[in-house]
Amino acid sequence: MATYAVGDVQGCLGALEALLERIRFDLGRDRLWFVGDLVNRGPDSLEVLRFVKSLGEAAIVVLGNHDLHLVALAEGFGRHRADDTLADVLSAPDRDELLAWLRHRPMLHVEAPHFLVHAGLLPQWTVARARELAAEVETALRGPRYREFLAELYGSRPEYWDDAHVGVDRLRVIVNAMTRMRFVSADGVMDFHAKGPPANAPRGCYPWFAVPGRRSAAATAIVGHWSALGLVLAPNLLALDTGCVWGGRLSAVRLEDRRLYQVECPRG
Repeated sequence: MATYAVGDVQGCLGALEALLERIRFDLGRDRLWFVGDLVNRGPDSLEVLRFVKSLGEAAIVVLGNHDLHLVALAEGFGRHRADDTLADVLSAPDRDELLAWLRHRPMLHVEAPHFLVHAGLLPQWTVARARELAAEVETALRGPRYREFLAELYGSRPEYWDDAHVGVDRLRVIVNAMTRMRFVSADGVMDFHAKGPPANAPRGCYPWFAVPGRRSAAATAIVGHWSALGLVLAPNLLALDTGCVWGGRLSAVRLEDRRLYQVECPRG
């Protein structure tokens, strides 16, 4: 049995199929951990959702910002963007089943010594605390009033964590940290404007994983989301967004021995 962490697929079914062939994936034996953003920008979001859902318990998927964008759009919230490629999902006969499945994916998956999250964790959160906070969002997404939560999902404020936050402000901070964050100040204020490489960090900010004293640093983070960061294989960080949808590569790492597998991706 092997566990493979897989980078952002973003609707690139052909690349995913080629990667699974490269690693000789065995459904009865192996597991796949997806870092989120199964959908959008690529050509085959619908087929990617159908395929990953069909894997059952062999696949762990954490939610990314594009996945949440799809769920919100399906409920009439947010706005369609010019580069969205989600129409096939939204018009599919099995859309409700697929979207319900997606809405029930976790925000964070923890199996020591690893944690799987799309973007990152705020520096003041331990992994255990982050797991508690992720559960608050998961409860809201899976509950009978999930549409009320989705209606208030969009926005970048508050841009910092405070235990005193309540209601949708509290949930929005958790979602934004786990699905959108790249740069953050030492005291945990997120910057949502800069999207370039770490060398272009805004003044006073760090890449989230490089903040001095980050409380989750003893565990190994497995993340995607940040194609400008690229592949990072560090002792406590596996960053796996290697820009497949932009004509880069789709990457997977076998967690047992950290062997890297990659396939080339045609641009969008």
